[in-house]
Amino acid sequence: MGQDQSRRVLPGTAATPLLLLVHDRGSAAPLRVLAAARGLCRVVLLCEPDDPELAAGLRMVAGHAEIVDITGLDDAAVCRLAAGLTPAGVVTFSERRLHLTASVAAACRLPFHRPDTVEALTDKFRQRQVLADSGVQHTRCALVRDPAGLAGALALVGLPAVLKPRSGAGSVDTCLVRSEGECRTRLAEFTEGHGPAGRRDFVLEEYLPGDPAPAGPGVGDYVSVESVLIDGAPRTVAVTGKPPLVPPFRETGHILPAPLAPALAADVVALEQRAVRALGVRHGVTHTEIKLTPHGPRIIEVNGRLGGHVAEIVQRALGYDLVAAALRCALGLPVAEPPGGTGGPEPGRPGRVAFQYMLVPPAGALGSVRPAALVEELAGLPGVDLVDVPGADGRPAHWRAGTAGALGVVYGSADDHTALRALLAQLRLTLADFWPKASAGSV
Repeated sequence: MGQDQSRRVLPGTAATPLLLLVHDRGSAAPLRVLAAARGLCRVVLLCEPDDPELAAGLRMVAGHAEIVDITGLDDAAVCRLAAGLTPAGVVTFSERRLHLTASVAAACRLPFHRPDTVEALTDKFRQRQVLADSGVQHTRCALVRDPAGLAGALALVGLPAVLKPRSGAGSVDTCLVRSEGECRTRLAEFTEGHGPAGRRDFVLEEYLPGDPAPAGPGVGDYVSVESVLIDGAPRTVAVTGKPPLVPPFRETGHILPAPLAPALAADVVALEQRAVRALGVRHGVTHTEIKLTPHGPRIIEVNGRLGGHVAEIVQRALGYDLVAAALRCALGLPVAEPPGGTGGPEPGRPGRVAFQYMLVPPAGALGSVRPAALVEELAGLPGVDLVDVPGADGRPAHWRAGTAGALGVVYGSADDHTALRALLAQLRLTLADFWPKASAGSV
């Protein structure tokens, strides 16, 4: 167990500080973190190594990483264990470990989100309350614990509305509902098999209609802002554009720089900075999603950690290492200034637009998609640098899995946003021939 293994972990020194990585499924794999830490610090992973979803990443660093097993330990025990290692910093890239990391940071007197800030970052209902109370943004929303409360929630929020878990990430069990009957059906589906003790709370909130004009045709009507905060001061690293969502709300990748006019990008950043300050974020990396609506930018949600797949595209497009920035921030070391402020093109490659496109199957898709043939077809498109499809059988996941149901990712670049729109259209056209036909369960 963790306490036995921890005896073999030596404390850090002034020359080589020790950084605790509270590891779980998240936005930075252990190998990526160790690469960013080279010459900077020793990394000790606090994790549950027998978790099958972590096994592949841990195998990649076998023999190169120090691992402390925290399986079966409660938060207090993990905090005592962590304090005994005298770390110089603590960080996580996992949504589900933000609470534990905040507890460890408090026990070790290290910078991280305060517990009340983590609550607002991970509780979607609480986050809406804080943003409304601070005057940043009022969004109609209501808690839904069981079908008996639906009528009151719908009366407050109105239709159409978005139904989603109170806590979670990656658009899992998130959908648009257009009627009370549809909302009841989805809520019953999402809570099926959960007894009263394990039942999750859901949030019903107003649907924010998108305006396709600001970003232009062929791309998504929302963006994200990637920031590093030091002592409460946000530094904008990038404003990241998006390809269109796959219904109901599954993200399909990133575009850098975002296809926004400078004035709108500035408005987006100003809104993001008001939001992270209102939530009490003072240290670390944030990923804030913002919808482009007919009434201007509106907050979708603020995440208190690095966004999924974001570090790769930021490094490729801007030459900026967000993982290293997160480590340095956790250690209290100087953090490099972002190169472009709002995510301009990479130095030396003026005008290039980098992209990632996630291979997310349509809702209701069944069967296999012939991965080898898919990779060959997509890799032949101009502008595509890499097609990463690690799955062996290519079986699409149910839409309820959110972005975790992607079969892989396409990486590439285009000369400008016009060329990118054409390439994204070709990607979607090519994929249409590979996805199995959607079933009646489509949303």
